[in-house]
Amino acid sequence: MYEMTIMQRLKKIILSLFMVVFTGAAPAQESSPVYIGLDGEFSLLNSTSAQAIERGIRVALDEINEADGVLNGRPMKLLIRDNRSVPARGRENIRRFAEVEDLVAIMGGRFSPVLLDELDLVHELGIVLLDAWGSADGITEHEYRPSYTFRLSLRDRYAMPTMLQHALEKGAEQVGIIVPNTGWGRSNAKAALRYQEHESAPKILKPVWYNWGEKDMLRHYRLLLEAGADVVILVANDIEGSRLVHQLAALDGHEILPIISHWGVTGGKMVEKSGAMLHRLDFSVVQTFSLFTADPQIRDRVMSRAKRLLAIQRIEDIESPVGFGHAYDLTHILARAVDIAGTTNRAKVREALEQVHGYQGLTGSYPRPFTPERHDALKQEQVFMARYREDGVIVPLSPVHE
Repeated sequence: MYEMTIMQRLKKIILSLFMVVFTGAAPAQESSPVYIGLDGEFSLLNSTSAQAIERGIRVALDEINEADGVLNGRPMKLLIRDNRSVPARGRENIRRFAEVEDLVAIMGGRFSPVLLDELDLVHELGIVLLDAWGSADGITEHEYRPSYTFRLSLRDRYAMPTMLQHALEKGAEQVGIIVPNTGWGRSNAKAALRYQEHESAPKILKPVWYNWGEKDMLRHYRLLLEAGADVVILVANDIEGSRLVHQLAALDGHEILPIISHWGVTGGKMVEKSGAMLHRLDFSVVQTFSLFTADPQIRDRVMSRAKRLLAIQRIEDIESPVGFGHAYDLTHILARAVDIAGTTNRAKVREALEQVHGYQGLTGSYPRPFTPERHDALKQEQVFMARYREDGVIVPLSPVHE
């Protein structure tokens, strides 16, 4: 009987030791991930925007997870789906992401038409849509309540005044605008019309519309030239933008006007596809963020991690930098919101995004990124004009970075 008691005690001790050892190894396995989805245009020819957004997310997640993740030790992980810049594919991706347990938000890609087409669906499903690039005003300016869309990116109502002011600084009296026949194009046309009401505004000629995929962009430019434009504002992505630049080589020198471009061109291989003609033009592009002018302490910390994770060496190696910076900051803001919510419940996370305070980010300082009344984190004063250097790197016009 005594021997049985000893044996029973030994079994209990061994079992206890086993449980201690096993439990000690368990937290990494038991801490189930919290997911963020990325719906981007990865397979679009020559595109660099989705890849830049992915890089920004990954650098931020590495920092977050090194600091014990969210919700007391749960790691955050990224799930990716490719929409090929096609709205129907984007909608299908949203549905797939919504089925993933503990996926708290989806970050969108470059194309405003894709994001605009997803608005009804994300509100129907009750899932947060984070915008790190798309600039159409309607992405956050809509009638859905409560709103599930949050943007840390450019808005057309900020971009157009900046571009038109730049045209004034060039002495323009009549400004021509080339816009795509999409939700993004219509958003910019409305923004131009609003700005026309300013006393200091130049005369804005009737917008010239084109369709995505058009081969002959020069004919649209000629219409503005014939109408007396001094400067052309180009609302385009890299494909149509590079086509226009190429085709301008056929014109005489006096027919080549300064081109002030929206930032869609920076989401792809604009310099590579435009060739030498780009650097013969007075070509500027609107931006919201530059690593060259970012807070040095934050930039150096981020770049140190980016070098390790992404196999890059210099600031210049980061293509489409606005996508990288915006996605990095949005991911950190989302992580804070998840901790404030204390849960992966999407409605609670949505509410918590409006409660984040005091975020000092790579792209700027955000005392309160979002409020119940405002789901746009960026301000007008963060918008500036930039240019392409000879090596293809985007730098602010002032100060000039050679």
